[in-house]
Amino acid sequence: MPTPRFLTLDDVAEILAVSWSQAYALVRRKELIAIQIGGRGQWRVEVDELERFIARKYAEARGEVPPEVPDVPEPVEVPVESPSAEAGGRRRR
Repeated sequence: MPTPRFLTLDDVAEILAVSWSQAYALVRRKELIAIQIGGRGQWRVEVDELERFIARKYAEARGEVPPEVPDVPEPVEVPVESPSAEAGGRRRR
């Protein structure tokens, strides 16, 4: 039988020696990437993704990398033209 590509949250919880609720919290906080299949509660974690998560946590524990911060887009400055520029640069009184 081939090695499975995906794990259930029960599998993840067992591997990490945590409760199902703790495994689900990691997914909710996007610390551990998972996909939802079908109905409610049907989450799957790719084996490679779990291995990356574990390696990242070890690196954080060693102080090698800062904890991940969710991607927040940089603010974009949009140039705003004054209303007088649209009217040919002159204001009418």
